[in-house]
Amino acid sequence: MSPEGFDIRGRLGEFTPRPRRKRVVLADRRRTRQVARTIMELEEQNSVGEVLVTSLVKAQLRSALVLTGVVVAVLFGLPVLFWAVPSIGDLAVLGVRLPWLLLGVLIYPFLVLIGYLCTRRAERHERDFLDMVEK
Repeated sequence: MSPEGFDIRGRLGEFTPRPRRKRVVLADRRRTRQVARTIMELEEQNSVGEVLVTSLVKAQLRSALVLTGVVVAVLFGLPVLFWAVPSIGDLAVLGVRLPWLLLGVLIYPFLVLIGYLCTRRAERHERDFLDMVEK
């Protein structure tokens, strides 16, 4: 066998050298042991793990309640506004009355935005939690 490498295509008249083998190195194993130990401590529910998990749950609940409050304020506030000030309800934008435009069309992008924000906040809280646990 030649040093360049050889494969069956060489016998068929198409000699192409094999690509060099690449060495794959695993990640740092010591860090994996630390993370595994921390996860075991969290699963055992000792006092430190309980405090960490409780703080994560509280942070996620707080941000979910804030965003829920925003949705409730907008969904119930707009009809109350249109009822309290009827002249606003008579405005038309592009031939569509403002209440129909806001509550019938533009509310859906608003809800998608709220869902996106809720997901980003939850992921941020989880990322902060994992950073705190790994330290």
